[in-house]
Amino acid sequence: MSFKRILLIKPSGRHGLSFAFDIIPTGLEYIAAYIEDVVDEINIIDLEMEPKPIQKTVEKYLDELKPDLVGISMSATEHSEGLEIAKLAKKRGITTVLGGYHPTSIPDELLSHSQVDMVVRGEGEQTMHELVTIGDAKGIDGISYKEGNKIIHNPNRGFIEDLDTLPFPARHLRRYVYHTTLMQGWEHDVLTASRGCWGRCSFCCEPSMSKSHQRYRSPENVTDEILEIVKFHTDRPISIEVTDPHFMGKPKLVDRLCDLLFQHKLDIRFGVKVRPDSVAKHPDIIRKMIAIGVEGFEMGIESPNMKDIKSTSKGLKTDVHAKAVKNIKKWGGCAGGTFVIGLPDQTEDEILQFPKYAKKIGLTSSAFGIATPYPGTKFYNELGAQGLIFETDWNRFDEMHSVFKAKHLSSERTEELASICMAKFWTLDTFIEKDRVRMIKYGTKQPLMKFIADRIHDLEFSVNAGLQLQEGNFNQHAKEFIDASPDPAIKEYTENIGMHNVIEMSRFLKLLGSQTIQLTVKNNGTSPTSWIFKTTKDTVEYIQVIRGKLDESTINFDIDIMDFRLDGQQYSSKIDNIRIIAKLLASNKGIKKQSNMVRLLAAGGIEFIKYLGEKNVSNVTN
Repeated sequence: MSFKRILLIKPSGRHGLSFAFDIIPTGLEYIAAYIEDVVDEINIIDLEMEPKPIQKTVEKYLDELKPDLVGISMSATEHSEGLEIAKLAKKRGITTVLGGYHPTSIPDELLSHSQVDMVVRGEGEQTMHELVTIGDAKGIDGISYKEGNKIIHNPNRGFIEDLDTLPFPARHLRRYVYHTTLMQGWEHDVLTASRGCWGRCSFCCEPSMSKSHQRYRSPENVTDEILEIVKFHTDRPISIEVTDPHFMGKPKLVDRLCDLLFQHKLDIRFGVKVRPDSVAKHPDIIRKMIAIGVEGFEMGIESPNMKDIKSTSKGLKTDVHAKAVKNIKKWGGCAGGTFVIGLPDQTEDEILQFPKYAKKIGLTSSAFGIATPYPGTKFYNELGAQGLIFETDWNRFDEMHSVFKAKHLSSERTEELASICMAKFWTLDTFIEKDRVRMIKYGTKQPLMKFIADRIHDLEFSVNAGLQLQEGNFNQHAKEFIDASPDPAIKEYTENIGMHNVIEMSRFLKLLGSQTIQLTVKNNGTSPTSWIFKTTKDTVEYIQVIRGKLDESTINFDIDIMDFRLDGQQYSSKIDNIRIIAKLLASNKGIKKQSNMVRLLAAGGIEFIKYLGEKNVSNVTN
């Protein structure tokens, strides 16, 4: 008996550092493309894009589509949701199969649940093709299944070495138009140019999943898919996230791909993940990558300390970090880096140096993830052998929660340090520097209202993401974030660079004139934090962030952190923004300050009208 009606489901529970990059389930689309010629019907459901509650949505699709096999792709944070989906399917007598990094690592635990029939370990295309054709797991490499009360693990399946033989993902089955929080207004897609990674990082799932063996598609094959993606999106501007753990695993292939894509002049912005040693070693290829639209580079910096690099088997030296960043920024790319905090031997003082190091080497984007021992990794095995992993809820294995005992830090303090590191890095000078580097490639200043709109969007996203990730403890993390914001380096940077040299605000400054604008955030009775903007009719002399409040400001904005409703309620961008703006405007007392406020509102209003007009023209053009 074969399976003929297939439903592939991606749960909605991806959390942690992946929150902003909640990728399209192209893994399921690859499987669909590989098996659609041997089944009668196949559907893909992405529950991240579906209405809540999840249970009703799943039940609706199960009853409407009537599949005889449900496949669920799961990450660690989707453990509970994946099992719930399987239970709903099993109640209807449907066969269930789980796949992905998480099931590959813990097949026995998942198969201990009655609603789980099979687990596909490793790559799924060939395994699923045999399964739906034969209709039975016996004798199929790469499958674990139950036979009575016994769990059977069939032999591992060999890797697909020639990735060019795979059909492109079945985008024609896609039910949704995807967008990304980082590229508002652009349609989004995902591309996989290689599989695996030759690195051996102890905290990464790849060494166990791919045995540190990286396989590559040919540049010609990748180019053909990119052109197909452009056609699929009907020539609209697209942002594409490249899923490869190490896009530059074989630099000569990337060099050839750049030459091929350069011929097409595509309106695409790519984001890639790369090792800093490869970026440092190949500046000419980085120049080509940026020229064809690769703007975002995410590098695993991990730590400025060699003891951490060695303990995680990263296999590089820290002296490549600054060189890699320089190679990216030289041509106008965004140099991003991720750090791992909360490793077993790290101290608080060491972790607090991470954001300083990130700024020192020139990163324009950075994330600070809490060390998370994912099952199947060397890191997990080492900590497990010592009995240090105390967390049993897989949903908290999200790089935002501490799940094991460390020598020098409590779990609570490690999580607070993650917030502090973010606050210390993501300051106004970082955002200005990001736009300064953007000028290198595009040669134009960012409009003031676009800069402000992006910061408001960042704030809304951070608040809502934080509420989801930190649950009832987000108030404390928000306070830590604000308390950590003062930094004398911000004033030094803005005095040297000049915000007006990066952001187009000449007309705004001319109307505003000489002012000392102060935004003060109160924090539940503790000393407030103030952001101070000193302007003339031509320049922004400096921006300063201090503890406390100045007396001699000409325009004041006062707000309490509690106005952002960080008590567990969802932040509403429309209602809450209006309420907060009304409170800010009421902060100025006296005729002189009110007169200055009128000047600010007039200057801002003119810029806003101009921004809306340019935005509408851009929308019509696109």
